[in-house]
Amino acid sequence: MPSPNRLLRPWEDNPVGPALAWLVALVLVLGIAIAGPAPAFAADSHPLLTLDLLRQRLATPVQREGRAAIDLRYYTIDLRPDSPLADSFYRLLSGGLQKPATAPALDLSYAIVQGDLDLQRLGQREPLYGDTLSPLLSGAGQAQLKRDRQRLLQLSRLSQSLLIQGQGSSQQIYLFKAPLVAAQTRFTGQVLGGDTFFLGRVLASGAVFEQGLAVTGARFNQSVNLSGADFRQGVQAKGSLFFETARFDQSQFRAGANFQGAEFKADVNFSRAVLAGDLNFSRVQWQGVADFARTLWLGSAFFVRSYFARALFFTEARFDAPLVLRQARFGEPVNLRNAMLGREMDLGDALFLPAAYLNVAGLEFSLEETQILGTPGKIGRVFSVPQLAGNETLLRNLERNFRRLEQISDANYIAYTAERLRLKAWQQRLLGTNINTASVAALVRVGFSAAQAAAVVEQRQNQTFIGTEGVLSVPGVDLAAYLKVRDRIFARDAYPITQRLALGLRWLWLGGLVVLSRYGTSFGLTFGLGLVAIPTFALMFWIVDRYRRRRAPPILPPIEEGLWLAGGGGLLLGLGLNALLRAADYPLLTLGFLFMLLVPVPAGLIGLVIQRGRYHDLMEESYFVEDGSMRQLRLLIARLPVIPKFPFFRDRYTYLLLDRRWNWLNYLDFSLNNWLKFGFNDIRLRDQHVPGLITALVWYQWGLGLLYTALLLWTLSRTIPGLNLLIYF
Repeated sequence: MPSPNRLLRPWEDNPVGPALAWLVALVLVLGIAIAGPAPAFAADSHPLLTLDLLRQRLATPVQREGRAAIDLRYYTIDLRPDSPLADSFYRLLSGGLQKPATAPALDLSYAIVQGDLDLQRLGQREPLYGDTLSPLLSGAGQAQLKRDRQRLLQLSRLSQSLLIQGQGSSQQIYLFKAPLVAAQTRFTGQVLGGDTFFLGRVLASGAVFEQGLAVTGARFNQSVNLSGADFRQGVQAKGSLFFETARFDQSQFRAGANFQGAEFKADVNFSRAVLAGDLNFSRVQWQGVADFARTLWLGSAFFVRSYFARALFFTEARFDAPLVLRQARFGEPVNLRNAMLGREMDLGDALFLPAAYLNVAGLEFSLEETQILGTPGKIGRVFSVPQLAGNETLLRNLERNFRRLEQISDANYIAYTAERLRLKAWQQRLLGTNINTASVAALVRVGFSAAQAAAVVEQRQNQTFIGTEGVLSVPGVDLAAYLKVRDRIFARDAYPITQRLALGLRWLWLGGLVVLSRYGTSFGLTFGLGLVAIPTFALMFWIVDRYRRRRAPPILPPIEEGLWLAGGGGLLLGLGLNALLRAADYPLLTLGFLFMLLVPVPAGLIGLVIQRGRYHDLMEESYFVEDGSMRQLRLLIARLPVIPKFPFFRDRYTYLLLDRRWNWLNYLDFSLNNWLKFGFNDIRLRDQHVPGLITALVWYQWGLGLLYTALLLWTLSRTIPGLNLLIYF
């Protein structure tokens, strides 16, 4: 049996084996000799730029996109202080870029730039003083350059007036005329472009900035594209101005960025960017759409006092650190859909214009670790979600967040928003179309096309729809079609009439709470309802008590009493309507709901009383009596509207004195007692010789008043912080 070593070297028993081994070795040696070493190949891919090569490239520019370009691609450009190329590079290249005609583009794509790249030295100096502006600037650019000069002149004068001198050099503005292209370029040093006016576009997609980018006070006249760039040190763009679109999407900011005081005249895109370190976007003017969708924020994001004229997108963004939007101003909606918050989102003193709100559908945050801060009494009104389904937990957490911060009005408004969405969902189930049972004609009436309706019916025969989103899987139904019919359809397997009736009753009850009290969050609205109801019923009671017949012999009230009651009741009615219209979100619905409660039933009862006539004893006495044993302010929660039958108590009650000038106040007092369970005198309805219809009218108001008192106390418990904490915690 052969040894293991012999198994590893089988050619020792074969005379051809050693020759074959030597042949393989010889081939490998020759291949290495021909190909050369690997480091030499890597160096050849980025050859070192020399003065001769630079002069050659300047003398023979290439044509790209119909424009001359100085091609320095794939070179290693050594600009370190000890390099012999540094001074000549700036001198030769600046001369080639400042031609009086159209300046050629500078293409540094795929190059390696060693040392700092100072773009100021490649630009043209513009003096602070003088009225001559560069003819290469657009109208907006000339105006901006003029404003910059005025600002610098004012700073210079201020420094002289304060005896602040010795800075050494006068402030200058530099014009960089050429477009700058640096796609996939690697900058080992800093890129300096402060106080520079870039006339052409800047394209540096995929570039690597190992020592950061410093463009403080720079002006970009054309578009800027830094998509996919890698900023391994900080980005300094304080006070910069971007006239056209700016792209930083998919970029990586590893050590922070400072855009304080910058201004973006057009849209800016930071989507899918990774942002770490201190990120300062304070006092930035965002004139276009600001897109931060799907960004990852590893550092604190400061947008203090920023102004967003257009929409702001944080869609599906993730914040591992605080998001500070304190004192920011928003002109259009802020989209936080499906975003994830870290420790804090600060919206303190933020200003939302009428068209602005926070779309927080699908927002995720930890109630134990995250705080959402905002101006008390205002921040709760700017949160918006399109539907309750999928957002119930979010709304509940938002409400608990503001209750924990003792911002009760904001918490109440979040709860009110949730109930409005619930009411909308119930209404959709009551009046909408069930896509699991509807016919083709019914689906067409909802908004589907005939082909789409037929496809929906065909697909549900195989599998019923669980939710309305399932129609998006139907062939021919796109997102636009779904959004068109979304609010008019629902999906249920079975929906019997009993469940529909029960849901209808709950819908009416919840609708009443929402319309009449904003779900217990508006004391002013609830109190305004009482101010409307009390004089209305007082006028009804005065009519049935004082107007009995016109002839044989007539029993009519004096006109002066009617005028006094109309004046006093009209004042209360006006105050109530004013409070109602100011506080109600749905004033017409509120008035309609209140009208249905106050008018039809009492009007029917009074009409029947007048139609039937009254022929009974004690026609000359009032139907109402008062407790004459004492006069005091009373809380009459347990009081019933009819006098007791026990003779001892009956003797304490006397009929109202109809010949007194102030008698009209008794009807207001009785209506106040009956409605609010609170009054000045204990006035009740007598129990002898009273038409049953009048008794029914009194008990009807007493029943409504009992419900109203419960609603008022519930509203107070939700709006007073102490009571609120006692109930909910």
